Amino acid sequence: MTQLVELQEGYNKFQEQGIKLYAISYDDQEVLRDFAQSYGIEYPLLSDMDSAVIKQFGILNTQIQPGDAVLYGIPYPGTYITDEDGVVIQKFFHDTYKRREGPELLIDAALGRVVLDDSAPAASETDDEGIKVSATLHGGAIKQGAQREIIVRFELPEGLHIYGQPVPDGMIPTTVTVSGPEGLAVEETIFPPTEQLRLESLDLDLPVWSGQVDIRVPIYALSALQSECRPLDQDEIDIEVAVRYQACDDNVCLLPKSESFTITAPLETIHVQSIDLHMGHGQKEATFDGTPHLRRLLIRKIRQSPLGFVRYIFKEMGLRRAARKRAVSD
Repeated sequence: MTQLVELQEGYNKFQEQGIKLYAISYDDQEVLRDFAQSYGIEYPLLSDMDSAVIKQFGILNTQIQPGDAVLYGIPYPGTYITDEDGVVIQKFFHDTYKRREGPELLIDAALGRVVLDDSAPAASETDDEGIKVSATLHGGAIKQGAQREIIVRFELPEGLHIYGQPVPDGMIPTTVTVSGPEGLAVEETIFPPTEQLRLESLDLDLPVWSGQVDIRVPIYALSALQSECRPLDQDEIDIEVAVRYQACDDNVCLLPKSESFTITAPLETIHVQSIDLHMGHGQKEATFDGTPHLRRLLIRKIRQSPLGFVRYIFKEMGLRRAARKRAVSD
């Protein structure tokens, strides 16, 4: 839900780049229509009630069995990026609902380059040699369920390069380290492909970057930082970015340099469903009643697998009895 609304918030950005956007689920057309009307969704929401397309794409959640009542048929949450011929060029699937790419990151994947927003929180430094290094929070405010990126961008004057890994002893590879408060998950740094620089005099091939270089560090919020079940603890956080590099031309290397940046990142509440678990916590609560949809879904699943639904009820009763026993023994 959070991602669908966020994709709508960035819908104009997709249109500006000529990118078409679709979402597919196993929900019926009526609930998708109600959801789209409630949130002003302009892109198509496709109903795949029998999970036929979901199965064709190979994303049916196989951890949920046919007897698992209303949940059977859901896909693994994720996103495919395709070219104009329908060929998948990138895909994004994660093992937690707290990580979903927002519009900006999906647009980058479709275009094959990073498009930074000039209004995004950022910090930069330009040295005496004209090398500009900047760090930018890319993708919008930090919120639960949404992945963002710290983009470290080098703008190197013509004739200069910086090193990737591996390099011989005595040369400094480019490194980026990102840290933040408890609950900010920081993923492995993503470096762009390097070019090979041949040094005939040393019989060496070195991995280098030149021109504009974008290094990406994915980040997202865990429940310790943000939760849909409590109000925001703070309105913003500081994210620390440490960069180390060495610039060289074909003949001479400059001294290694280190830069440190602090980015103040805003935190935002998220869109949540109209259920007791989420209500009253200062989040953006749903504006439509999902009860009729749940009733139709139950009827549909019971018709598809009457015995499976009965097994699901007994399974749930058994789990609750076991939970009560554990509670008593503790």
